[in-house]
Amino acid sequence: MATAVMDSEFGSLVKVSAAVWAAMFYARLAAASLRPGAPRLAALLPVVALFCVVPFSFSTTTFRGCSAFFLSWLGVFKLLLLAAGRGPLNPTHPLHHFVFSASLPVKLRHLASAKPAKGVDPAPANESAAGKILVSGAVIPLIIYTYQFKNAMSRYQLLILYTGHIYFSLQLLLAVVHGLIHGVLGMEMEPQVDRPYLASSLRDFWGRRWNLMVPAILRPSVYRPVRARLGDAAGVLAAFLVSGLMHEAMFFYIMWRPPSGEVTVFFLLHGVCTAAEAWWARHAGWWRPPRAAAVPLTLAFVAGTGFWLFFPAMIKAGLDEMVLHECQGMVAVMEQSGRWLAGATNLTFATR
Repeated sequence: MATAVMDSEFGSLVKVSAAVWAAMFYARLAAASLRPGAPRLAALLPVVALFCVVPFSFSTTTFRGCSAFFLSWLGVFKLLLLAAGRGPLNPTHPLHHFVFSASLPVKLRHLASAKPAKGVDPAPANESAAGKILVSGAVIPLIIYTYQFKNAMSRYQLLILYTGHIYFSLQLLLAVVHGLIHGVLGMEMEPQVDRPYLASSLRDFWGRRWNLMVPAILRPSVYRPVRARLGDAAGVLAAFLVSGLMHEAMFFYIMWRPPSGEVTVFFLLHGVCTAAEAWWARHAGWWRPPRAAAVPLTLAFVAGTGFWLFFPAMIKAGLDEMVLHECQGMVAVMEQSGRWLAGATNLTFATR
Protein backbone atom coordinates (compact mmCIF):
# COMPACT_ATOMS: atom_id res chain seq x y z
CA MET A 1 0.00 0.00 0.00
CA ALA A 2 2.76 2.43 1.00
CA THR A 3 4.70 1.56 -2.15
CA ALA A 4 1.68 2.29 -4.34
CA VAL A 5 1.15 5.66 -2.65
CA MET A 6 4.79 6.67 -3.09
CA ASP A 7 4.76 5.54 -6.73
CA SER A 8 1.70 7.71 -7.29
CA GLU A 9 3.34 10.68 -5.56
CA PHE A 10 6.52 10.43 -7.62
CA GLY A 11 4.42 10.19 -10.76
CA SER A 12 2.60 13.36 -9.73
CA LEU A 13 5.94 14.99 -8.97
CA VAL A 14 7.14 14.35 -12.52
CA LYS A 15 3.96 15.85 -13.99
CA VAL A 16 4.06 18.87 -11.67
CA SER A 17 7.74 19.47 -12.45
CA ALA A 18 7.01 19.46 -16.18
CA ALA A 19 4.09 21.87 -15.67
CA VAL A 20 6.23 24.21 -13.56
CA TRP A 21 9.01 24.28 -16.16
CA ALA A 22 6.51 25.06 -18.92
CA ALA A 23 4.81 27.73 -16.82
CA MET A 24 8.09 29.39 -15.88
CA PHE A 25 9.24 29.37 -19.50
CA TYR A 26 6.08 31.32 -20.29
CA ALA A 27 6.51 33.60 -17.24
CA ARG A 28 10.09 34.43 -18.20
CA LEU A 29 9.04 35.20 -21.77
CA ALA A 30 6.13 37.36 -20.60
CA ALA A 31 8.28 39.26 -18.10
CA ALA A 32 10.93 39.91 -20.74
CA SER A 33 8.31 41.19 -23.19
CA LEU A 34 6.22 43.38 -20.87
CA ARG A 35 7.10 46.26 -18.61
CA PRO A 36 6.43 45.98 -14.88
CA GLY A 37 2.90 46.90 -13.95
CA ALA A 38 -0.64 45.83 -14.75
CA PRO A 39 0.09 44.22 -18.16
CA ARG A 40 2.86 42.04 -16.74
CA LEU A 41 0.70 41.14 -13.73
CA ALA A 42 -2.18 40.11 -15.99
CA ALA A 43 0.17 37.95 -18.04
CA LEU A 44 1.53 36.24 -14.92
CA LEU A 45 -1.83 35.55 -13.26
CA PRO A 46 -2.29 32.15 -14.99
CA VAL A 47 1.04 31.01 -13.52
CA VAL A 48 -0.01 32.33 -10.11
CA ALA A 49 -3.24 30.33 -10.39
CA LEU A 50 -1.29 27.20 -11.36
CA PHE A 51 1.01 27.55 -8.36
CA CYS A 52 -2.02 27.89 -6.07
CA VAL A 53 -3.56 24.59 -7.18
CA VAL A 54 -0.41 22.49 -7.58
CA PRO A 55 -0.48 21.12 -3.99
CA PHE A 56 -3.80 19.40 -4.69
CA SER A 57 -1.94 17.14 -7.14
CA PHE A 58 -0.48 15.24 -4.19
CA SER A 59 -2.10 13.00 -1.61
CA THR A 60 0.51 12.97 1.18
CA THR A 61 1.12 15.77 3.65
CA THR A 62 4.85 15.80 2.87
CA PHE A 63 4.45 16.49 -0.84
CA ARG A 64 1.47 18.82 -0.35
CA GLY A 65 3.29 20.78 2.32
CA CYS A 66 6.51 21.16 0.34
CA SER A 67 4.74 22.16 -2.87
CA ALA A 68 2.50 24.59 -0.98
CA PHE A 69 5.48 26.26 0.68
CA PHE A 70 7.71 26.27 -2.40
CA LEU A 71 5.12 27.31 -4.97
CA SER A 72 1.84 28.50 -3.44
CA TRP A 73 3.58 30.80 -0.98
CA LEU A 74 7.13 31.71 -1.98
CA GLY A 75 6.64 31.12 -5.69
CA VAL A 76 3.48 33.23 -5.87
CA PHE A 77 5.09 36.08 -3.93
CA LYS A 78 8.13 35.98 -6.23
CA LEU A 79 5.85 36.18 -9.26
CA LEU A 80 3.95 39.13 -7.79
CA LEU A 81 7.24 40.89 -7.11
CA LEU A 82 8.33 40.10 -10.67
CA ALA A 83 5.13 41.74 -11.92
CA ALA A 84 6.21 44.88 -10.07
CA GLY A 85 9.76 44.67 -11.39
CA ARG A 86 11.24 43.69 -8.03
CA GLY A 87 12.29 40.58 -6.18
CA PRO A 88 14.74 37.77 -6.91
CA LEU A 89 13.43 36.77 -10.35
CA ASN A 90 15.09 38.29 -13.39
CA PRO A 91 13.91 37.37 -16.90
CA THR A 92 17.42 37.97 -18.25
CA HIS A 93 18.76 35.03 -16.26
CA PRO A 94 19.14 31.63 -17.96
CA LEU A 95 15.97 29.56 -17.93
CA HIS A 96 17.21 26.94 -15.47
CA HIS A 97 18.35 29.63 -13.02
CA PHE A 98 15.00 31.35 -13.39
CA VAL A 99 13.05 28.14 -12.77
CA PHE A 100 15.07 27.09 -9.73
CA SER A 101 14.86 30.57 -8.21
CA ALA A 102 11.09 30.66 -8.72
CA SER A 103 10.19 27.16 -7.62
CA LEU A 104 12.53 26.44 -4.72
CA PRO A 105 12.86 28.20 -1.35
CA VAL A 106 16.25 29.59 -2.28
CA LYS A 107 17.96 32.72 -3.40
CA LEU A 108 20.85 31.83 -5.65
CA ARG A 109 24.19 33.54 -5.70
CA HIS A 110 27.32 32.93 -7.73
CA LEU A 111 30.21 31.27 -5.94
CA ALA A 112 32.40 34.26 -6.67
CA SER A 113 30.07 36.55 -4.75
CA ALA A 114 29.14 34.11 -2.00
CA LYS A 115 29.41 36.27 1.08
CA PRO A 116 27.50 35.98 4.34
CA ALA A 117 24.37 38.09 4.52
CA LYS A 118 24.68 41.30 6.51
CA GLY A 119 24.12 40.68 10.18
CA VAL A 120 24.50 36.91 9.84
CA ASP A 121 27.60 35.24 11.16
CA PRO A 122 28.99 32.58 8.82
CA ALA A 123 28.21 29.08 10.04
CA PRO A 124 31.15 26.95 11.13
CA ALA A 125 32.94 25.23 8.29
CA ASN A 126 31.95 21.76 9.49
CA GLU A 127 28.25 22.62 9.14
CA SER A 128 28.28 21.65 5.49
CA ALA A 129 25.27 20.44 3.56
CA ALA A 130 26.59 16.88 3.69
CA GLY A 131 27.05 17.09 7.44
CA LYS A 132 23.54 18.40 7.94
CA ILE A 133 22.12 15.63 5.78
CA LEU A 134 23.97 13.00 7.81
CA VAL A 135 22.97 14.47 11.16
CA SER A 136 19.34 15.06 10.21
CA GLY A 137 19.14 11.68 8.51
CA ALA A 138 20.30 10.05 11.74
CA VAL A 139 18.15 12.09 14.12
CA ILE A 140 14.82 11.98 12.25
CA PRO A 141 14.50 8.15 12.36
CA LEU A 142 15.18 8.30 16.11
CA ILE A 143 12.41 10.87 16.50
CA ILE A 144 10.04 8.71 14.46
CA TYR A 145 10.94 5.70 16.61
CA THR A 146 10.31 7.71 19.77
CA TYR A 147 6.77 8.53 18.63
CA GLN A 148 5.67 5.02 19.57
CA PHE A 149 6.06 6.05 23.21
CA LYS A 150 4.02 9.24 22.81
CA ASN A 151 1.20 7.99 25.04
CA ALA A 152 3.63 7.85 27.95
CA MET A 153 4.95 11.37 27.34
CA SER A 154 3.78 14.58 28.90
CA ARG A 155 2.33 17.29 26.69
CA TYR A 156 5.52 19.34 26.88
CA GLN A 157 7.77 16.38 26.12
CA LEU A 158 5.68 15.68 23.05
CA LEU A 159 5.81 19.30 21.92
CA ILE A 160 9.59 19.32 22.30
CA LEU A 161 9.68 16.20 20.13
CA TYR A 162 7.57 17.95 17.47
CA THR A 163 9.90 20.96 17.60
CA GLY A 164 12.89 18.74 16.96
CA HIS A 165 11.09 16.97 14.13
CA ILE A 166 10.28 20.26 12.40
CA TYR A 167 13.79 21.66 12.87
CA PHE A 168 15.67 18.63 11.60
CA SER A 169 13.19 18.06 8.76
CA LEU A 170 13.65 21.64 7.58
CA GLN A 171 17.41 21.33 7.92
CA LEU A 172 17.41 18.09 5.92
CA LEU A 173 15.17 19.52 3.20
CA LEU A 174 17.25 22.66 2.75
CA ALA A 175 20.53 20.73 2.84
CA VAL A 176 19.29 18.42 0.07
CA VAL A 177 18.14 21.40 -2.00
CA HIS A 178 21.52 23.06 -1.41
CA GLY A 179 23.31 19.95 -2.64
CA LEU A 180 21.19 19.83 -5.80
CA ILE A 181 21.64 23.53 -6.51
CA HIS A 182 25.39 23.35 -5.96
CA GLY A 183 25.77 20.24 -8.08
CA VAL A 184 23.45 21.18 -10.95
CA LEU A 185 23.98 24.94 -11.23
CA GLY A 186 27.38 25.41 -9.62
CA MET A 187 25.81 28.06 -7.41
CA GLU A 188 25.30 28.52 -3.70
CA MET A 189 22.17 29.12 -1.68
CA GLU A 190 22.02 32.03 0.66
CA PRO A 191 21.72 30.76 4.24
CA GLN A 192 18.22 29.59 5.08
CA VAL A 193 18.67 28.67 8.74
CA ASP A 194 21.53 30.04 10.81
CA ARG A 195 21.66 28.43 14.25
CA PRO A 196 18.36 29.73 15.62
CA TYR A 197 19.28 28.39 19.04
CA LEU A 198 21.72 31.34 19.32
CA ALA A 199 19.08 34.03 18.73
CA SER A 200 19.38 36.85 21.26
CA SER A 201 16.14 38.64 20.34
CA LEU A 202 12.96 38.12 18.36
CA ARG A 203 14.34 40.34 15.61
CA ASP A 204 17.43 38.17 15.52
CA PHE A 205 15.39 34.95 15.48
CA TRP A 206 12.85 35.88 12.80
CA GLY A 207 14.99 38.20 10.69
CA ARG A 208 18.44 36.63 10.71
CA ARG A 209 18.26 33.01 11.80
CA TRP A 210 15.02 31.11 11.12
CA ASN A 211 13.68 30.19 7.67
CA LEU A 212 15.34 33.21 6.11
CA MET A 213 13.67 32.94 2.71
CA VAL A 214 10.37 34.00 4.28
CA PRO A 215 11.60 37.36 5.63
CA ALA A 216 13.56 37.81 2.39
CA ILE A 217 10.23 37.66 0.52
CA LEU A 218 8.13 39.55 3.06
CA ARG A 219 10.52 42.50 3.27
CA PRO A 220 10.07 43.74 -0.33
CA SER A 221 6.48 42.55 -0.72
CA VAL A 222 4.92 43.62 2.59
CA TYR A 223 7.22 45.27 5.12
CA ARG A 224 8.83 47.98 3.00
CA PRO A 225 5.68 49.19 1.20
CA VAL A 226 3.75 49.39 4.48
CA ARG A 227 6.65 51.00 6.33
CA ALA A 228 6.95 53.67 3.64
CA ARG A 229 3.34 54.71 4.25
CA LEU A 230 2.62 53.93 7.90
CA GLY A 231 5.95 53.57 9.67
CA ASP A 232 8.21 50.80 10.90
CA ALA A 233 5.88 49.29 13.51
CA ALA A 234 3.05 48.98 11.00
CA GLY A 235 5.41 47.34 8.52
CA VAL A 236 6.49 44.78 11.11
CA LEU A 237 2.91 44.01 12.12
CA ALA A 238 1.81 43.70 8.49
CA ALA A 239 4.65 41.29 7.71
CA PHE A 240 3.83 39.08 10.69
CA LEU A 241 0.12 39.19 9.87
CA VAL A 242 0.76 38.05 6.30
CA SER A 243 3.12 35.37 7.58
CA GLY A 244 0.42 34.11 9.94
CA LEU A 245 -2.21 34.04 7.20
CA MET A 246 0.14 32.19 4.86
CA HIS A 247 0.93 29.64 7.55
CA GLU A 248 -2.81 29.12 7.95
CA ALA A 249 -2.98 28.58 4.19
CA MET A 250 -0.16 26.04 4.42
CA PHE A 251 -2.08 24.15 7.09
CA PHE A 252 -5.15 24.18 4.85
CA TYR A 253 -3.19 22.75 1.94
CA ILE A 254 -1.71 20.04 4.14
CA MET A 255 -4.82 19.03 6.09
CA TRP A 256 -7.68 20.27 3.87
CA ARG A 257 -9.36 21.81 6.90
CA PRO A 258 -10.37 25.42 7.55
CA PRO A 259 -7.86 27.42 9.61
CA SER A 260 -8.39 27.83 13.34
CA GLY A 261 -6.78 31.26 13.61
CA GLU A 262 -4.39 30.21 16.37
CA VAL A 263 -1.36 30.33 14.09
CA THR A 264 -2.24 33.85 12.95
CA VAL A 265 -2.55 34.91 16.59
CA PHE A 266 0.87 33.37 17.26
CA PHE A 267 2.50 35.45 14.53
CA LEU A 268 0.61 38.62 15.44
CA LEU A 269 1.78 38.24 19.03
CA HIS A 270 5.35 37.90 17.83
CA GLY A 271 4.86 40.88 15.54
CA VAL A 272 3.69 43.07 18.42
CA CYS A 273 6.59 41.93 20.60
CA THR A 274 9.12 42.39 17.79
CA ALA A 275 7.85 45.92 17.12
CA ALA A 276 8.03 46.70 20.85
CA GLU A 277 11.53 45.27 20.96
CA ALA A 278 12.60 47.49 18.05
CA TRP A 279 11.06 50.54 19.75
CA TRP A 280 13.00 49.77 22.94
CA ALA A 281 16.24 49.26 21.00
CA ARG A 282 15.96 52.72 19.45
CA HIS A 283 16.39 54.32 22.87
CA ALA A 284 20.10 54.52 23.48
CA GLY A 285 21.09 53.98 27.06
CA TRP A 286 18.03 51.97 28.02
CA TRP A 287 18.73 48.71 29.81
CA ARG A 288 19.30 45.60 27.73
CA PRO A 289 19.81 42.09 29.04
CA PRO A 290 23.26 40.58 28.53
CA ARG A 291 23.52 38.03 25.75
CA ALA A 292 23.88 35.20 28.25
CA ALA A 293 20.38 36.03 29.48
CA ALA A 294 18.89 37.27 26.20
CA VAL A 295 19.38 33.97 24.35
CA PRO A 296 17.52 31.73 26.82
CA LEU A 297 14.81 34.37 27.30
CA THR A 298 14.26 34.58 23.54
CA LEU A 299 14.15 30.82 23.10
CA ALA A 300 11.83 30.44 26.08
CA PHE A 301 9.41 32.99 24.61
CA VAL A 302 9.45 31.36 21.17
CA ALA A 303 9.00 27.89 22.63
CA GLY A 304 6.38 28.94 25.17
CA THR A 305 4.18 30.77 22.68
CA GLY A 306 4.71 27.96 20.17
CA PHE A 307 3.52 25.38 22.70
CA TRP A 308 0.56 27.62 23.50
CA LEU A 309 -0.63 28.58 20.00
CA PHE A 310 1.33 27.01 17.14
CA PHE A 311 1.64 23.31 17.91
CA PRO A 312 -1.87 22.84 19.37
CA ALA A 313 -3.28 23.91 16.00
CA MET A 314 -1.36 21.02 14.43
CA ILE A 315 -2.29 18.48 17.08
CA LYS A 316 -6.00 19.31 17.13
CA ALA A 317 -6.20 18.76 13.39
CA GLY A 318 -4.36 15.45 13.68
CA LEU A 319 -1.38 16.56 11.61
CA ASP A 320 1.04 14.81 13.93
CA GLU A 321 -0.71 11.48 13.39
CA MET A 322 -0.81 12.03 9.62
CA VAL A 323 2.91 12.80 9.47
CA LEU A 324 3.75 9.84 11.70
CA HIS A 325 1.69 7.50 9.51
CA GLU A 326 3.44 8.75 6.38
CA CYS A 327 6.88 8.46 7.99
CA GLN A 328 6.13 4.88 8.94
CA GLY A 329 5.01 4.25 5.37
CA MET A 330 8.26 5.69 4.02
CA VAL A 331 10.24 3.49 6.40
CA ALA A 332 8.29 0.47 5.12
CA VAL A 333 9.06 1.44 1.53
CA MET A 334 12.76 1.77 2.34
CA GLU A 335 12.72 -1.61 4.06
CA GLN A 336 11.07 -3.21 1.03
CA SER A 337 13.56 -1.54 -1.28
CA GLY A 338 16.43 -2.73 0.89
CA ARG A 339 15.16 -6.31 0.87
CA TRP A 340 14.68 -6.17 -2.91
CA LEU A 341 18.19 -4.79 -3.39
CA ALA A 342 19.67 -7.43 -1.09
CA GLY A 343 17.80 -10.17 -2.94
CA ALA A 344 18.91 -8.86 -6.31
CA THR A 345 22.51 -8.69 -5.10
CA ASN A 346 22.42 -12.25 -3.77
CA LEU A 347 20.89 -13.47 -7.03
CA THR A 348 23.61 -11.75 -9.03
CA PHE A 349 26.39 -13.36 -7.02
CA ALA A 350 24.64 -16.75 -7.06
CA THR A 351 24.52 -16.82 -10.87
CA ARG A 352 28.22 -16.09 -11.26
